[in-house]
Amino acid sequence: CPAGSSNLSPIFPNPLREYIGGDLEQVVWQRLGVGAYQFVIPTNDTSATARLLRIPAGRTIPKHSHRGQEMTLVLAGSFSDATGHYGRGDLQEADENLEHQPSAAPEEDCICLAVTDAPLRFQNLATRVVQPFLGI
Repeated sequence: CPAGSSNLSPIFPNPLREYIGGDLEQVVWQRLGVGAYQFVIPTNDTSATARLLRIPAGRTIPKHSHRGQEMTLVLAGSFSDATGHYGRGDLQEADENLEHQPSAAPEEDCICLAVTDAPLRFQNLATRVVQPFLGI
């Protein structure tokens, strides 16, 4: 779209916009301190956590594994890890057998919808110490 155009296509699909109350510009990001940002999506489901993640362009998040299942849908941008490259519309499934270090492509921030049923398992001690406060 030309500069100054207000005819921008939404990033989020309609059901997600209804949960958030709008599109990307309405998201109030919480800094994770690990090179990324999150927005926890309020739901009534206590068995899983849904969150938006934003990894700034060219940044890598700390290496981690999983204590349960994680489903990650790329909404904008892209990321790569040991399992491959994921762009808009791609879905990555992870479980306790995957240890990875996702890295956003240098062209633009990577925005993902991630749903987890258990906290992540970080290798870095400093990240593990702050993890309970960040809810990841």
